[in-house]
Amino acid sequence: MSDICIIQGHPHFGGQHFCHALAQAYKEGAVGAGHHVEIIDIAGLSFDILRDPALMSEPPSDVIIHAETTIRDAEHLMIIYPLWLGTMPALVKAFFEQMACGAFLLNNAAKGWPVGNLKGRSARLVVTMGMPAVAYEVLLGAHGVRGFESAILGIAGVGPIRETLLGGVERSAKQREKWLTKMADLGAKAR
Repeated sequence: MSDICIIQGHPHFGGQHFCHALAQAYKEGAVGAGHHVEIIDIAGLSFDILRDPALMSEPPSDVIIHAETTIRDAEHLMIIYPLWLGTMPALVKAFFEQMACGAFLLNNAAKGWPVGNLKGRSARLVVTMGMPAVAYEVLLGAHGVRGFESAILGIAGVGPIRETLLGGVERSAKQREKWLTKMADLGAKAR
């Protein structure tokens, strides 16, 4: 059995969006298979946006420290957010910038290359979008998702990182039900 942390990145708090339904399906599948699940709902947290890079060397707020503890205790991360303007919503980026404060994600190595502090954790990145996922991947190169995977999760030591890109989320209720079933199955497998 695994300890799983779901990081809910939809910036609108309240559980009314498809991202929330997908995360809930993943959680139900995981709990049903005997995994332990904790959820961090970024929209429900209160934290500042970093405006000075010098703040990254300072310890983060208590709210962020609590989130870091939840992430540190997890073996697997499920991160979900909607695609906004080709990448993650600003609130998700601000959250991960806070995670970089105080050397939670990275330690600076003597030779200048950072050492990731989250080794031993796997991740599933789920991104919803209105456009077809294949258009985002082929025509736009999925740069926002790729950058997050490599420049934040990968450099922090997380791996393997699997992704699920769900395009055309306003499709039929039948398609949405298939995606919810898929999330439950992935949660049961802690993948």
